Amino acid sequence: MKLILTREVSRLGMAGDVVEVADGYGRNYLVPRGDAIAWTKGAERQIAQIKRARDARQIRDLGHAKQIKAELERLSVTLRARAGSSGKLFGSITTGDITDAIKRAGGPLLDRKRVSLTGHIKSVGTHNVTVDLHPDVVATVPVSVTPL
Repeated sequence: MKLILTREVSRLGMAGDVVEVADGYGRNYLVPRGDAIAWTKGAERQIAQIKRARDARQIRDLGHAKQIKAELERLSVTLRARAGSSGKLFGSITTGDITDAIKRAGGPLLDRKRVSLTGHIKSVGTHNVTVDLHPDVVATVPVSVTPL
């Protein structure tokens, strides 16, 4: 089955790549999750649009990754969340919340899949979050969670 990836899929490809996969894997897993769309001549035109969006978030090389790392480590990232009197959150902070907070703090637009959490953030306080920018470059960003 020939598919066009709409997101990065580990060990398969990046967004915009045309891949050949087993019929069951494509029909039962990739397409229902929104990770891929069926390849057609009309869908081939969407590849350029997907690749432009990917390039906006892409880290070009090692030097660019180091530049983004320096920028991230200078940021003061604060998230506000509902919390109880003991400091425990109602819910948890997700990687999407963190990437949005980084953008609001003046940082670069990051893909949420680059953010790694060691555990769930479920309490008020400062938490260190790692961002995998390049195989050789990992940034650590302190995220401060405050109650509403």
